[in-house]
Amino acid sequence: MDTFKKLKDFYWPYKSQFLISMIFLIFVTGITVVYPIILQITIDDVILKGDYQWIPYLAFGFIGIMALKGIGTFIQQYFGDLFGITSVYRLRNELYQKLQFLPFSYYDNAKTGDLMSRLTADVEAFRFFLSFGFSELLRFFLLVSVSFCVMFYYSPSLTFITLATLPFLAISVFKFDKAVHPAFRGIRKSFGKLNTNVQENISGINTVKSLSREEFQNGKFNRSNGDYKDKYLFTSDIWAKYFPLMEFLGNVSVILLLGYGGYLVMNGNLAPGELVAFYSLVWYIIWPIMNLGFTINQFSQSKASGERLLEILEVDEKIKDGVHAVEATRMKGEVRFEDVSFHYNDLDEDAALESITFNAPPGRIVGLIGGTGSGKSSVIQLLTRFYEPQEGSITIDGMDIRDYSIKSLRQNIGVVLQESFLFSSTIRSNIAYGRPEASQEDVEKAAKLAQAHDFIMTLPDGYETKLGERGLGLSGGQKQRIAIARAICLDPSILVLDDATSAVDMETEFRIQKALKNVMSDRTTFIIAHRISSLKHADEILVLENGRVAERGRHEDLLANNGPYQRIYDIQYKDQKKILQAGR
Repeated sequence: MDTFKKLKDFYWPYKSQFLISMIFLIFVTGITVVYPIILQITIDDVILKGDYQWIPYLAFGFIGIMALKGIGTFIQQYFGDLFGITSVYRLRNELYQKLQFLPFSYYDNAKTGDLMSRLTADVEAFRFFLSFGFSELLRFFLLVSVSFCVMFYYSPSLTFITLATLPFLAISVFKFDKAVHPAFRGIRKSFGKLNTNVQENISGINTVKSLSREEFQNGKFNRSNGDYKDKYLFTSDIWAKYFPLMEFLGNVSVILLLGYGGYLVMNGNLAPGELVAFYSLVWYIIWPIMNLGFTINQFSQSKASGERLLEILEVDEKIKDGVHAVEATRMKGEVRFEDVSFHYNDLDEDAALESITFNAPPGRIVGLIGGTGSGKSSVIQLLTRFYEPQEGSITIDGMDIRDYSIKSLRQNIGVVLQESFLFSSTIRSNIAYGRPEASQEDVEKAAKLAQAHDFIMTLPDGYETKLGERGLGLSGGQKQRIAIARAICLDPSILVLDDATSAVDMETEFRIQKALKNVMSDRTTFIIAHRISSLKHADEILVLENGRVAERGRHEDLLANNGPYQRIYDIQYKDQKKILQAGR
Protein backbone atom coordinates (compact mmCIF):
# COMPACT_ATOMS: atom_id res chain seq x y z
CA MET A 1 0.00 0.00 0.00
CA ASP A 2 3.05 2.28 0.02
CA THR A 3 2.27 3.30 -3.55
CA PHE A 4 -1.22 4.49 -2.58
CA LYS A 5 0.14 6.29 0.47
CA LYS A 6 2.63 8.20 -1.68
CA LEU A 7 -0.13 9.17 -4.13
CA LYS A 8 -2.54 10.09 -1.33
CA ASP A 9 -2.34 13.84 -2.01
CA PHE A 10 -4.08 13.32 -5.35
CA TYR A 11 -7.16 11.48 -4.14
CA TRP A 12 -7.56 12.31 -0.46
CA PRO A 13 -8.84 15.89 -1.08
CA TYR A 14 -11.90 14.25 -2.68
CA LYS A 15 -12.56 11.89 0.22
CA SER A 16 -16.11 13.27 0.61
CA GLN A 17 -17.04 11.78 -2.77
CA PHE A 18 -15.43 8.52 -1.73
CA LEU A 19 -17.27 8.50 1.60
CA ILE A 20 -20.65 9.11 -0.07
CA SER A 21 -19.93 6.22 -2.41
CA MET A 22 -18.97 3.99 0.53
CA ILE A 23 -22.08 4.94 2.56
CA PHE A 24 -24.36 3.89 -0.27
CA LEU A 25 -22.24 0.78 -0.82
CA ILE A 26 -22.96 -0.22 2.78
CA PHE A 27 -26.65 0.52 2.16
CA VAL A 28 -26.71 -1.61 -1.01
CA THR A 29 -24.79 -4.45 0.64
CA GLY A 30 -27.22 -4.44 3.55
CA ILE A 31 -30.16 -4.76 1.16
CA THR A 32 -28.36 -7.58 -0.69
CA VAL A 33 -28.07 -9.63 2.50
CA VAL A 34 -31.80 -9.06 3.19
CA TYR A 35 -32.72 -11.12 0.09
CA PRO A 36 -31.98 -14.55 1.64
CA ILE A 37 -33.70 -13.55 4.87
CA ILE A 38 -36.88 -12.64 2.95
CA LEU A 39 -36.57 -15.93 1.09
CA GLN A 40 -36.26 -17.84 4.40
CA ILE A 41 -39.33 -16.05 5.84
CA THR A 42 -41.32 -16.75 2.67
CA ILE A 43 -40.57 -20.48 2.83
CA ASP A 44 -40.72 -21.14 6.58
CA ASP A 45 -43.34 -18.64 7.78
CA VAL A 46 -45.58 -18.34 4.72
CA ILE A 47 -45.45 -21.36 2.40
CA LEU A 48 -44.86 -24.11 4.96
CA LYS A 49 -47.41 -22.63 7.38
CA GLY A 50 -49.94 -21.97 4.63
CA ASP A 51 -50.23 -18.21 5.29
CA TYR A 52 -50.50 -17.37 1.58
CA GLN A 53 -52.15 -14.00 2.21
CA TRP A 54 -48.70 -12.60 2.97
CA ILE A 55 -47.29 -13.43 -0.46
CA PRO A 56 -48.55 -10.23 -2.22
CA TYR A 57 -47.09 -8.08 0.58
CA LEU A 58 -43.81 -9.90 0.40
CA ALA A 59 -43.77 -9.50 -3.40
CA PHE A 60 -44.41 -5.75 -3.24
CA GLY A 61 -41.90 -5.43 -0.45
CA PHE A 62 -39.35 -7.27 -2.56
CA ILE A 63 -39.99 -4.94 -5.49
CA GLY A 64 -39.57 -1.92 -3.21
CA ILE A 65 -36.30 -3.27 -1.90
CA MET A 66 -35.06 -3.84 -5.46
CA ALA A 67 -35.96 -0.25 -6.37
CA LEU A 68 -34.09 1.07 -3.34
CA LYS A 69 -31.11 -1.08 -4.25
CA GLY A 70 -31.15 0.28 -7.82
CA ILE A 71 -31.18 3.89 -6.60
CA GLY A 72 -28.45 3.19 -4.06
CA THR A 73 -26.31 1.42 -6.68
CA PHE A 74 -26.64 4.39 -9.05
CA ILE A 75 -25.52 6.90 -6.38
CA GLN A 76 -22.70 4.63 -5.20
CA GLN A 77 -21.31 4.10 -8.71
CA TYR A 78 -21.74 7.76 -9.70
CA PHE A 79 -19.77 9.10 -6.75
CA GLY A 80 -17.23 6.29 -7.06
CA ASP A 81 -16.59 7.24 -10.68
CA LEU A 82 -16.53 10.93 -9.78
CA PHE A 83 -13.93 10.21 -7.10
CA GLY A 84 -11.66 8.34 -9.51
CA ILE A 85 -12.02 10.73 -12.45
CA THR A 86 -11.47 13.86 -10.34
CA SER A 87 -8.43 12.34 -8.63
CA VAL A 88 -6.61 11.34 -11.82
CA TYR A 89 -7.48 14.68 -13.42
CA ARG A 90 -5.17 16.28 -10.86
CA LEU A 91 -2.67 13.45 -11.14
CA ARG A 92 -2.44 13.66 -14.93
CA ASN A 93 -2.02 17.44 -14.77
CA GLU A 94 0.72 17.07 -12.17
CA LEU A 95 2.51 14.46 -14.28
CA TYR A 96 2.34 16.64 -17.38
CA GLN A 97 3.55 19.67 -15.45
CA LYS A 98 6.39 17.61 -14.00
CA LEU A 99 7.47 16.57 -17.49
CA GLN A 100 7.52 20.23 -18.56
CA PHE A 101 10.06 21.14 -15.91
CA LEU A 102 12.31 18.07 -15.87
CA PRO A 103 15.83 18.81 -17.13
CA PHE A 104 17.12 17.79 -20.54
CA SER A 105 19.23 15.11 -18.84
CA TYR A 106 16.04 13.20 -18.00
CA TYR A 107 14.94 13.13 -21.65
CA ASP A 108 18.38 11.94 -22.76
CA ASN A 109 17.36 8.43 -21.65
CA ALA A 110 13.54 8.63 -21.59
CA LYS A 111 11.47 7.04 -24.37
CA THR A 112 8.59 9.08 -25.78
CA GLY A 113 6.29 6.09 -26.23
CA ASP A 114 6.91 4.92 -22.67
CA LEU A 115 6.09 8.37 -21.28
CA MET A 116 2.91 8.49 -23.36
CA SER A 117 1.96 5.07 -21.99
CA ARG A 118 2.41 6.28 -18.43
CA LEU A 119 0.22 9.35 -18.95
CA THR A 120 -2.54 7.32 -20.61
CA ALA A 121 -2.71 3.59 -19.83
CA ASP A 122 -1.06 3.75 -16.40
CA VAL A 123 -3.15 6.70 -15.23
CA GLU A 124 -6.29 4.95 -16.47
CA ALA A 125 -5.40 1.72 -14.61
CA PHE A 126 -4.90 3.72 -11.43
CA ARG A 127 -8.23 5.53 -11.96
CA PHE A 128 -10.10 2.28 -12.48
CA PHE A 129 -8.99 0.98 -9.10
CA LEU A 130 -9.88 4.25 -7.37
CA SER A 131 -13.35 4.16 -8.93
CA PHE A 132 -14.09 0.47 -8.46
CA GLY A 133 -11.26 -1.33 -6.70
CA PHE A 134 -11.64 0.25 -3.27
CA SER A 135 -15.41 -0.24 -3.37
CA GLU A 136 -15.01 -3.89 -4.38
CA LEU A 137 -12.67 -4.50 -1.46
CA LEU A 138 -15.15 -2.91 0.97
CA ARG A 139 -18.01 -4.84 -0.65
CA PHE A 140 -16.00 -8.03 -0.13
CA PHE A 141 -15.44 -7.43 3.58
CA LEU A 142 -19.06 -6.34 4.18
CA LEU A 143 -20.66 -9.21 2.30
CA VAL A 144 -18.38 -11.81 3.86
CA SER A 145 -18.71 -10.52 7.42
CA VAL A 146 -22.48 -9.84 7.37
CA SER A 147 -23.25 -13.12 5.58
CA PHE A 148 -21.09 -14.99 8.08
CA CYS A 149 -22.99 -13.42 11.00
CA VAL A 150 -26.40 -14.36 9.54
CA MET A 151 -25.20 -17.90 8.79
CA PHE A 152 -23.80 -18.22 12.31
CA TYR A 153 -27.18 -17.10 13.66
CA TYR A 154 -28.94 -19.87 11.73
CA SER A 155 -26.46 -22.67 12.57
CA PRO A 156 -22.97 -22.27 14.03
CA SER A 157 -21.99 -25.86 13.27
CA LEU A 158 -23.13 -25.72 9.64
CA THR A 159 -21.33 -22.39 9.26
CA PHE A 160 -17.94 -23.76 10.34
CA ILE A 161 -18.29 -26.98 8.32
CA THR A 162 -19.36 -25.09 5.20
CA LEU A 163 -16.52 -22.59 5.48
CA ALA A 164 -13.85 -25.17 6.30
CA THR A 165 -12.23 -24.62 2.90
CA LEU A 166 -11.88 -20.84 3.35
CA PRO A 167 -8.32 -20.95 4.82
CA PHE A 168 -7.15 -22.87 1.75
CA LEU A 169 -9.00 -20.41 -0.48
CA ALA A 170 -7.33 -17.50 1.33
CA ILE A 171 -3.88 -19.07 0.86
CA SER A 172 -4.56 -19.52 -2.86
CA VAL A 173 -5.61 -15.88 -3.19
CA PHE A 174 -2.48 -14.72 -1.33
CA LYS A 175 -0.18 -16.77 -3.59
CA PHE A 176 -2.05 -15.53 -6.62
CA ASP A 177 -1.39 -11.92 -5.59
CA LYS A 178 2.32 -12.64 -5.09
CA ALA A 179 2.59 -14.10 -8.58
CA VAL A 180 0.36 -11.72 -10.54
CA HIS A 181 1.77 -8.35 -9.37
CA PRO A 182 5.26 -8.66 -10.95
CA ALA A 183 3.60 -10.15 -14.01
CA PHE A 184 1.44 -7.06 -14.48
CA ARG A 185 4.40 -4.77 -13.91
CA GLY A 186 6.14 -6.61 -16.74
CA ILE A 187 3.07 -6.07 -18.94
CA ARG A 188 3.15 -2.31 -18.25
CA LYS A 189 6.85 -2.07 -19.14
CA SER A 190 6.35 -4.13 -22.28
CA PHE A 191 3.41 -1.93 -23.31
CA GLY A 192 5.60 1.16 -22.87
CA LYS A 193 8.26 -0.35 -25.18
CA LEU A 194 5.58 -1.22 -27.72
CA ASN A 195 4.35 2.39 -27.68
CA THR A 196 7.92 3.62 -28.12
CA ASN A 197 8.40 1.48 -31.23
CA VAL A 198 5.17 2.79 -32.76
CA GLN A 199 6.03 6.42 -31.94
CA GLU A 200 9.58 6.15 -33.31
CA ASN A 201 8.42 4.45 -36.49
CA ILE A 202 5.73 7.06 -37.21
CA SER A 203 8.10 9.96 -36.42
CA GLY A 204 10.85 8.49 -38.59
CA ILE A 205 8.67 7.17 -41.43
CA ASN A 206 10.56 9.25 -44.02
CA THR A 207 13.85 7.66 -43.01
CA VAL A 208 12.30 4.19 -42.93
CA LYS A 209 10.90 4.51 -46.44
CA SER A 210 13.93 6.24 -47.93
CA LEU A 211 16.16 3.37 -46.78
CA SER A 212 13.60 0.64 -47.56
CA ARG A 213 13.63 -0.60 -43.96
CA GLU A 214 9.93 -1.38 -43.72
CA GLU A 215 10.61 -5.10 -43.20
CA PHE A 216 13.16 -4.33 -40.48
CA GLN A 217 10.66 -2.10 -38.69
CA ASN A 218 7.99 -4.78 -39.02
CA GLY A 219 10.36 -7.29 -37.44
CA LYS A 220 11.23 -4.88 -34.65
CA PHE A 221 7.55 -4.24 -33.94
CA ASN A 222 6.76 -7.95 -34.10
CA ARG A 223 9.41 -8.65 -31.48
CA SER A 224 8.01 -5.98 -29.15
CA ASN A 225 4.47 -7.12 -29.85
CA GLY A 226 5.57 -10.72 -29.24
CA ASP A 227 7.12 -9.77 -25.91
CA TYR A 228 3.88 -8.01 -24.94
CA LYS A 229 1.91 -11.10 -25.97
CA ASP A 230 4.23 -13.39 -24.01
CA LYS A 231 3.92 -11.23 -20.90
CA TYR A 232 0.13 -11.36 -21.16
CA LEU A 233 0.14 -15.10 -21.78
CA PHE A 234 2.34 -15.58 -18.73
CA THR A 235 -0.19 -13.62 -16.68
CA SER A 236 -3.04 -15.63 -18.19
CA ASP A 237 -1.17 -18.78 -17.23
CA ILE A 238 -1.13 -17.61 -13.61
CA TRP A 239 -4.88 -17.00 -13.81
CA ALA A 240 -5.42 -20.42 -15.38
CA LYS A 241 -3.54 -22.11 -12.55
CA TYR A 242 -5.13 -20.36 -9.62
CA PHE A 243 -8.70 -19.60 -10.65
CA PRO A 244 -9.85 -23.24 -11.19
CA LEU A 245 -8.34 -24.11 -7.81
CA MET A 246 -10.27 -21.31 -6.13
CA GLU A 247 -13.46 -22.35 -7.94
CA PHE A 248 -12.95 -25.98 -6.85
CA LEU A 249 -12.54 -24.96 -3.21
CA GLY A 250 -15.72 -22.88 -3.46
CA ASN A 251 -17.69 -25.81 -4.84
CA VAL A 252 -16.37 -28.07 -2.05
CA SER A 253 -17.99 -25.61 0.39
CA VAL A 254 -21.32 -26.01 -1.41
CA ILE A 255 -21.05 -29.83 -1.24
CA LEU A 256 -20.35 -29.65 2.49
CA LEU A 257 -23.33 -27.30 2.91
CA LEU A 258 -25.77 -29.51 1.05
CA GLY A 259 -24.53 -32.69 2.70
CA TYR A 260 -24.47 -31.58 6.32
CA GLY A 261 -27.30 -29.05 5.88
CA GLY A 262 -29.59 -31.71 4.43
CA TYR A 263 -28.78 -33.94 7.40
CA LEU A 264 -29.73 -31.13 9.82
CA VAL A 265 -33.05 -30.51 8.01
CA MET A 266 -33.94 -34.22 8.10
CA ASN A 267 -33.27 -34.28 11.85
CA GLY A 268 -35.30 -31.13 12.48
CA ASN A 269 -32.28 -29.08 13.60
CA LEU A 270 -32.57 -26.66 10.66
CA ALA A 271 -35.62 -25.29 8.86
CA PRO A 272 -35.86 -25.79 5.04
CA GLY A 273 -36.03 -22.02 4.50
CA GLU A 274 -32.87 -21.56 6.58
CA LEU A 275 -31.05 -24.10 4.37
CA VAL A 276 -32.16 -22.23 1.24
CA ALA A 277 -31.07 -18.93 2.81
CA PHE A 278 -27.82 -20.59 3.85
CA TYR A 279 -27.19 -21.62 0.23
CA SER A 280 -27.62 -18.03 -0.97
CA LEU A 281 -25.49 -16.62 1.86
CA VAL A 282 -22.62 -19.05 1.30
CA TRP A 283 -22.34 -17.76 -2.29
CA TYR A 284 -22.20 -14.24 -0.89
CA ILE A 285 -18.97 -15.43 0.69
CA ILE A 286 -17.62 -17.75 -2.01
CA TRP A 287 -18.16 -15.43 -4.98
CA PRO A 288 -16.51 -12.40 -3.37
CA ILE A 289 -13.53 -14.57 -2.44
CA MET A 290 -13.35 -16.01 -5.96
CA ASN A 291 -13.76 -12.52 -7.41
CA LEU A 292 -11.09 -11.35 -5.02
CA GLY A 293 -8.70 -12.62 -7.67
CA PHE A 294 -10.14 -10.11 -10.12
CA THR A 295 -9.99 -7.36 -7.49
CA ILE A 296 -6.38 -8.31 -6.72
CA ASN A 297 -5.78 -8.23 -10.46
CA GLN A 298 -7.06 -4.63 -10.51
CA PHE A 299 -5.05 -3.79 -7.43
CA SER A 300 -1.88 -5.29 -8.92
CA GLN A 301 -2.33 -3.39 -12.17
CA SER A 302 -3.03 -0.12 -10.39
CA LYS A 303 -0.12 -0.67 -8.02
CA ALA A 304 2.24 -1.40 -10.92
CA SER A 305 0.90 1.67 -12.73
CA GLY A 306 1.19 3.81 -9.59
CA GLU A 307 4.84 2.78 -9.22
CA ARG A 308 5.53 3.84 -12.81
CA LEU A 309 3.80 7.17 -12.20
CA LEU A 310 5.81 7.74 -9.04
CA GLU A 311 9.00 7.18 -11.04
CA ILE A 312 8.14 10.42 -12.84
CA LEU A 313 6.80 12.35 -9.87
CA GLU A 314 9.82 11.52 -7.71
CA VAL A 315 12.46 12.52 -10.28
CA ASP A 316 14.60 15.27 -8.83
CA GLU A 317 14.27 18.56 -10.70
CA LYS A 318 17.97 19.29 -10.68
CA ILE A 319 17.59 22.56 -12.53
CA LYS A 320 15.13 24.84 -10.74
CA ASP A 321 14.79 28.35 -9.39
CA GLY A 322 16.80 29.27 -6.33
CA VAL A 323 15.12 30.48 -3.15
CA HIS A 324 15.91 34.11 -3.96
CA ALA A 325 15.71 33.93 -7.76
CA VAL A 326 15.51 37.33 -9.48
CA GLU A 327 12.96 38.07 -12.19
CA ALA A 328 14.99 39.54 -15.02
CA THR A 329 13.31 42.23 -17.09
CA ARG A 330 15.20 43.50 -20.14
CA MET A 331 18.81 42.30 -19.99
CA LYS A 332 21.71 44.20 -21.51
CA GLY A 333 23.12 40.89 -22.73
CA GLU A 334 26.71 40.80 -21.46
CA VAL A 335 27.60 37.09 -21.33
CA ARG A 336 30.68 35.72 -19.58
CA PHE A 337 31.93 32.14 -19.25
CA GLU A 338 34.61 31.70 -16.58
CA ASP A 339 36.57 28.40 -16.55
CA VAL A 340 33.45 26.39 -17.40
CA SER A 341 33.78 22.60 -17.55
CA PHE A 342 30.89 20.26 -18.29
CA HIS A 343 30.16 16.52 -18.57
CA TYR A 344 26.80 15.32 -19.90
CA ASN A 345 27.17 12.19 -17.83
CA ASP A 346 29.17 11.71 -14.64
CA LEU A 347 30.47 8.45 -16.09
CA ASP A 348 31.88 10.15 -19.20
CA GLU A 349 35.64 10.42 -19.07
CA ASP A 350 35.84 13.06 -21.79
CA ALA A 351 34.40 16.48 -20.98
CA ALA A 352 31.96 18.10 -23.41
CA LEU A 353 33.52 21.45 -22.38
CA GLU A 354 36.72 22.04 -20.47
CA SER A 355 37.92 25.33 -18.98
CA ILE A 356 35.96 27.53 -21.40
CA THR A 357 36.45 31.26 -20.82
CA PHE A 358 35.17 34.11 -22.97
CA ASN A 359 33.33 37.42 -22.66
CA ALA A 360 30.60 38.68 -24.99
CA PRO A 361 29.74 42.38 -24.38
CA PRO A 362 26.23 43.64 -25.24
CA GLY A 363 25.56 43.85 -28.98
CA ARG A 364 28.53 41.64 -29.86
CA ILE A 365 28.30 38.78 -32.39
CA VAL A 366 30.16 35.65 -31.30
CA GLY A 367 30.65 32.77 -33.73
CA LEU A 368 31.22 29.17 -32.65
CA ILE A 369 32.71 26.71 -35.11
CA GLY A 370 34.25 23.30 -34.87
CA GLY A 371 33.79 19.67 -35.75
CA THR A 372 30.94 17.45 -34.57
CA GLY A 373 31.19 16.92 -30.81
CA SER A 374 33.55 19.85 -30.30
CA GLY A 375 31.18 21.47 -27.77
CA LYS A 376 29.48 24.23 -29.78
CA SER A 377 25.90 23.39 -28.83
CA SER A 378 26.97 22.58 -25.26
CA VAL A 379 27.88 26.25 -24.77
CA ILE A 380 24.31 27.29 -25.63
CA GLN A 381 22.71 24.52 -23.57
CA LEU A 382 24.60 25.78 -20.53
CA LEU A 383 23.74 29.42 -21.27
CA THR A 384 20.02 28.60 -21.32
CA ARG A 385 20.35 26.31 -18.25
CA PHE A 386 19.20 23.23 -20.11
CA TYR A 387 22.16 21.69 -18.29
CA GLU A 388 24.43 23.00 -15.55
CA PRO A 389 28.24 22.95 -15.52
CA GLN A 390 30.20 20.94 -12.99
CA GLU A 391 32.83 23.68 -12.72
CA GLY A 392 33.10 27.38 -13.39
CA SER A 393 30.46 30.12 -13.64
CA ILE A 394 28.27 31.70 -16.29
CA THR A 395 27.05 35.26 -15.82
CA ILE A 396 24.76 37.61 -17.71
CA ASP A 397 25.08 41.30 -16.90
CA GLY A 398 27.43 40.38 -14.06
CA MET A 399 24.93 38.06 -12.30
CA ASP A 400 25.21 34.29 -12.16
CA ILE A 401 22.51 32.82 -14.38
CA ARG A 402 21.44 30.54 -11.47
CA ASP A 403 20.33 33.69 -9.63
CA TYR A 404 17.77 34.51 -12.33
CA SER A 405 14.43 32.72 -12.48
CA ILE A 406 14.55 30.13 -15.25
CA LYS A 407 11.50 31.56 -17.00
CA SER A 408 12.78 35.13 -17.13
CA LEU A 409 16.26 33.93 -18.15
CA ARG A 410 14.96 31.98 -21.14
CA GLN A 411 12.53 34.74 -22.12
CA ASN A 412 15.60 36.92 -22.67
CA ILE A 413 17.31 34.33 -24.88
CA GLY A 414 15.88 33.57 -28.32
CA VAL A 415 17.14 30.22 -29.58
CA VAL A 416 16.86 28.82 -33.10
CA LEU A 417 17.88 25.17 -32.97
CA GLN A 418 19.30 23.17 -35.87
CA GLU A 419 16.21 20.96 -35.90
CA SER A 420 13.25 23.31 -36.22
CA PHE A 421 10.20 21.99 -34.37
CA LEU A 422 6.84 23.44 -35.29
CA PHE A 423 3.56 22.72 -33.52
CA SER A 424 0.36 21.47 -35.17
CA SER A 425 -1.16 24.94 -35.21
CA THR A 426 -1.30 28.01 -37.40
CA ILE A 427 1.84 29.67 -38.70
CA ARG A 428 0.95 32.79 -36.72
CA SER A 429 0.68 30.78 -33.49
CA ASN A 430 4.05 29.17 -34.16
CA ILE A 431 5.78 32.50 -34.74
CA ALA A 432 4.15 34.09 -31.67
CA TYR A 433 4.62 30.98 -29.52
CA GLY A 434 7.15 32.60 -27.17
CA ARG A 435 5.22 35.87 -27.09
CA PRO A 436 1.48 35.13 -27.40
CA GLU A 437 0.50 38.78 -26.96
CA ALA A 438 2.45 39.81 -30.10
CA SER A 439 0.39 41.80 -32.61
CA GLN A 440 -0.08 40.75 -36.23
CA GLU A 441 2.28 43.56 -37.19
CA ASP A 442 4.99 42.16 -34.90
CA VAL A 443 4.51 38.67 -36.34
CA GLU A 444 4.75 39.87 -39.92
CA LYS A 445 7.80 42.00 -39.14
CA ALA A 446 9.58 38.99 -37.66
CA ALA A 447 8.59 36.84 -40.67
CA LYS A 448 9.92 39.45 -43.09
CA LEU A 449 13.26 39.63 -41.28
CA ALA A 450 13.45 35.82 -41.44
CA GLN A 451 12.65 35.88 -45.20
CA ALA A 452 9.48 33.88 -44.50
CA HIS A 453 6.75 36.43 -45.29
CA ASP A 454 6.69 35.88 -49.06
CA PHE A 455 6.20 32.12 -49.00
CA ILE A 456 3.68 32.40 -46.13
CA MET A 457 1.52 34.72 -48.25
CA THR A 458 1.43 32.13 -51.04
CA LEU A 459 -0.21 29.59 -48.70
CA PRO A 460 -4.02 29.17 -48.82
CA ASP A 461 -4.74 30.96 -45.54
CA GLY A 462 -1.54 32.95 -45.14
CA TYR A 463 -0.56 33.29 -41.50
CA GLU A 464 -3.68 31.36 -40.45
CA THR A 465 -2.60 28.28 -42.41
CA LYS A 466 -2.63 25.28 -40.12
CA LEU A 467 0.46 23.09 -40.20
CA GLY A 468 0.57 19.34 -39.93
CA GLU A 469 2.46 17.49 -37.20
CA ARG A 470 6.04 18.79 -36.81
CA GLY A 471 5.38 21.30 -39.59
CA LEU A 472 4.42 18.66 -42.15
CA GLY A 473 3.70 20.32 -45.48
CA LEU A 474 6.64 22.77 -45.38
CA SER A 475 10.16 22.26 -46.67
CA GLY A 476 13.08 22.12 -44.26
CA GLY A 477 14.14 25.63 -45.22
CA GLN A 478 10.64 27.03 -44.74
CA LYS A 479 10.37 25.46 -41.28
CA GLN A 480 13.74 26.87 -40.36
CA ARG A 481 12.75 30.38 -41.43
CA ILE A 482 9.57 30.20 -39.33
CA ALA A 483 11.73 29.09 -36.38
CA ILE A 484 13.98 32.11 -36.95
CA ALA A 485 10.91 34.37 -37.08
CA ARG A 486 9.74 32.85 -33.79
CA ALA A 487 13.03 33.78 -32.11
CA ILE A 488 12.97 37.31 -33.56
CA CYS A 489 9.34 37.83 -32.48
CA LEU A 490 10.38 37.09 -28.89
CA ASP A 491 12.55 40.24 -29.10
CA PRO A 492 15.26 38.71 -26.88
CA SER A 493 18.31 40.40 -25.38
CA ILE A 494 20.43 37.45 -26.53
CA LEU A 495 19.92 35.72 -29.87
CA VAL A 496 21.25 32.21 -30.52
CA LEU A 497 21.38 30.79 -34.03
CA ASP A 498 22.38 27.12 -33.76
CA ASP A 499 23.14 26.24 -37.39
CA ALA A 500 19.91 28.09 -38.10
CA THR A 501 20.48 28.48 -41.84
CA SER A 502 21.75 24.96 -42.55
CA ALA A 503 18.52 23.96 -44.34
CA VAL A 504 18.33 26.97 -46.66
CA ASP A 505 20.20 27.64 -49.90
CA MET A 506 23.14 30.04 -50.09
CA GLU A 507 21.07 32.82 -51.63
CA THR A 508 18.39 32.65 -48.94
CA GLU A 509 21.10 32.44 -46.27
CA PHE A 510 22.63 35.64 -47.64
CA ARG A 511 19.26 37.41 -47.57
CA ILE A 512 18.55 36.20 -44.00
CA GLN A 513 21.99 37.36 -42.82
CA LYS A 514 21.47 40.72 -44.44
CA ALA A 515 18.05 41.11 -42.82
CA LEU A 516 19.33 39.96 -39.43
CA LYS A 517 22.02 42.67 -39.30
CA ASN A 518 19.50 45.14 -37.94
CA VAL A 519 18.19 42.52 -35.48
CA MET A 520 21.69 41.75 -34.23
CA SER A 521 22.76 45.36 -33.87
CA ASP A 522 21.31 45.92 -30.39
CA ARG A 523 21.57 42.42 -28.89
CA THR A 524 24.25 39.86 -28.14
CA THR A 525 24.24 37.14 -30.78
CA PHE A 526 25.76 33.67 -30.82
CA ILE A 527 26.05 31.98 -34.20
CA ILE A 528 26.85 28.28 -34.27
CA ALA A 529 27.69 27.07 -37.74
CA HIS A 530 29.58 24.56 -39.80
CA ARG A 531 29.79 26.93 -42.76
CA ILE A 532 32.29 29.74 -42.42
CA SER A 533 30.07 31.92 -44.61
CA SER A 534 27.50 31.96 -41.79
CA LEU A 535 29.81 33.55 -39.21
CA LYS A 536 32.74 35.24 -40.91
CA HIS A 537 31.14 38.61 -40.13
CA ALA A 538 31.19 37.87 -36.36
CA ASP A 539 33.06 40.20 -33.98
CA GLU A 540 34.81 37.19 -32.47
CA ILE A 541 34.97 33.56 -33.57
CA LEU A 542 35.71 30.74 -31.14
CA VAL A 543 37.14 27.62 -32.76
CA LEU A 544 36.37 24.62 -30.56
CA GLU A 545 38.17 21.29 -30.55
CA ASN A 546 37.42 18.49 -28.06
CA GLY A 547 35.59 20.86 -25.73
CA ARG A 548 38.39 23.45 -25.63
CA VAL A 549 38.90 26.80 -27.34
CA ALA A 550 41.64 26.08 -29.86
CA GLU A 551 41.59 29.56 -31.45
CA ARG A 552 39.74 32.84 -31.14
CA GLY A 553 39.66 36.06 -33.11
CA ARG A 554 38.12 37.71 -36.16
CA HIS A 555 37.79 35.97 -39.50
CA GLU A 556 40.78 37.69 -41.09
CA ASP A 557 43.01 37.18 -38.05
CA LEU A 558 42.21 33.47 -37.83
CA LEU A 559 42.98 32.96 -41.50
CA ALA A 560 46.39 34.49 -40.89
CA ASN A 561 47.12 32.09 -37.99
CA ASN A 562 47.25 29.04 -40.28
CA GLY A 563 45.55 26.98 -37.56
CA PRO A 564 42.35 24.90 -37.25
CA TYR A 565 40.18 27.69 -38.67
CA GLN A 566 42.41 27.90 -41.74
CA ARG A 567 42.06 24.14 -42.27
CA ILE A 568 38.25 24.38 -42.08
CA TYR A 569 38.35 27.29 -44.53
CA ASP A 570 40.55 25.37 -46.98
CA ILE A 571 38.26 22.32 -46.88
CA GLN A 572 35.15 24.40 -47.55
CA TYR A 573 36.63 26.63 -50.24
CA LYS A 574 39.17 24.40 -51.97
CA ASP A 575 36.78 23.63 -54.86
CA GLN A 576 36.25 27.35 -55.44
CA LYS A 577 40.03 27.88 -55.47
CA LYS A 578 40.48 25.15 -58.08
CA ILE A 579 37.80 26.71 -60.28
CA LEU A 580 39.43 30.14 -60.01
CA GLN A 581 42.87 28.73 -60.78
CA ALA A 582 41.52 26.80 -63.76
CA GLY A 583 39.86 29.97 -65.03
CA ARG A 584 43.18 31.75 -65.02
